[in-house]
Amino acid sequence: MELIPAIDIIEGRLVRLTKGDYATQKVYAEDPVEVAHEMESLGFKRLHVVDLDGARSKHVVNIDVLRRITQETRLVVDFGGGVKSEDDLRKVLDAGAQMVTLGSIAVTQRELVMQWLQEFGTEHLVLGADVRNGRISINGWKEESTQELLPFLDGYLRAGMRHVLCTEISKDGMLLGPATLLYRQVLEAYPNCRLIASGGVSCIEDIRQLNKAGVPAVVFGKAIYEGRIDLKELIEEFPQNL
Repeated sequence: MELIPAIDIIEGRLVRLTKGDYATQKVYAEDPVEVAHEMESLGFKRLHVVDLDGARSKHVVNIDVLRRITQETRLVVDFGGGVKSEDDLRKVLDAGAQMVTLGSIAVTQRELVMQWLQEFGTEHLVLGADVRNGRISINGWKEESTQELLPFLDGYLRAGMRHVLCTEISKDGMLLGPATLLYRQVLEAYPNCRLIASGGVSCIEDIRQLNKAGVPAVVFGKAIYEGRIDLKELIEEFPQNL
């Protein structure tokens, strides 16, 4: 299982939210790039970066932070938040992100995302599936769509999409454990999906349980910044999964 630390950004600072509620934001670092350096020095190879300003404003905002991370580290960065046009997508790739997570736009402009899948390739795109009450939420998790999770995934996976970042919103930032049952259901339906679990990871035991469930990758952030996970201990246990 691939281990992917997360950096969420508001106004250029590293923050975390609870259940996607912007009113709950807590600042953990003034400079996310310094944290990215730290993750790289510990041995991590990949970083998940979320532009929360972008998700809320419906266009990419914190592009300068992304560019600094990709220029100053060798981390493989996947970036999400606010990618609502081809201009946004190209801007993010030009800034050095190797992968781009497409969330709301994959719901609202399916045909356009299908075109991007053909043009940019499956290895550069990640399907973002943010779930609340069994349905996909969009626009910074402020709106609930009519799309149910498995039918939503089905169309894209059949078209060649491989990477799926699935967040159970009710778990996000709660430090109460991930939605392992949900991830099992996804993998049972689509065993070849490169599923990335997100939300709720509170300790190393949660990561062990996800690994046992066969989840290919996990994103976690708040547990790091709240001191719930000892990263050196984690790396010693999962050295091959960085």
